[in-house]
Amino acid sequence: MLEATATANVIVDSELRSSLAPVSLRGVRKSFGVGEAHVDVLHNIDLDVRAGEILLLVGPSGCGKTTLLSVLAGVMDPSAGEIEVFGQRIDRMSQGEKSVFRRDHIGFVFQQFNLVSTLTAAENAAVPLLIRKQPYKTAVQKARAYLSLLGLGDRADFLPAELSGGQQQRIAIARALIGEPKLLVCDEPTSSLDWESGRQIMELLRDFGRKEDRAVIVVTHDSRVFPYGDRIARMIDGRISELKRNGHFKETL
Repeated sequence: MLEATATANVIVDSELRSSLAPVSLRGVRKSFGVGEAHVDVLHNIDLDVRAGEILLLVGPSGCGKTTLLSVLAGVMDPSAGEIEVFGQRIDRMSQGEKSVFRRDHIGFVFQQFNLVSTLTAAENAAVPLLIRKQPYKTAVQKARAYLSLLGLGDRADFLPAELSGGQQQRIAIARALIGEPKLLVCDEPTSSLDWESGRQIMELLRDFGRKEDRAVIVVTHDSRVFPYGDRIARMIDGRISELKRNGHFKETL
């Protein structure tokens, strides 16, 4: 199994690479602006995310973690490099193709939650299924089941404004899981939660990702979730500076 470092220069057959790592990045760079406003955010990222694992992505604010999530999930285009997700080169896809691929195969947990204010908790959680044209009743019923798993069974008919930040975050997590995506990317999924709720979320994410056709990537500053990661990748200044297996960083992040 290949592991990436900031200086790694790994060249492997694409078919073999897919079988080893369902998510694979090679030489990925991302820049913004031109001229004096030019900023390099990601620098030649090489990274594999293995099937059935939770990879934790840690590092100081502004080091490029959220940008890396957005690029590997096809939300942003890389400035250079290759990105393969479950056998598909998303860096070669059109915007329309990326949209369909994300809809069918990628689940997101955003820091901002991005809930629709006029929809109930159950309707918000059901959005991925409704986009896939599943019947409203079936989609909402499944959403209620996920909300119950997350301790929100009695809040399914509440609007987001009627719920706390932690409750809204759990709705966002239910929305990400409900479509059973192959790749789940989470940006600070425990940031608005007390530790008991955060522990339950991480156990749910761990159980969700423990399948050969799935992978989970979690950006976090919360060192309490480190034991839930199979591996931990640390980013500094747009580079992956360290990759550890079944361990955790002891310094404050």
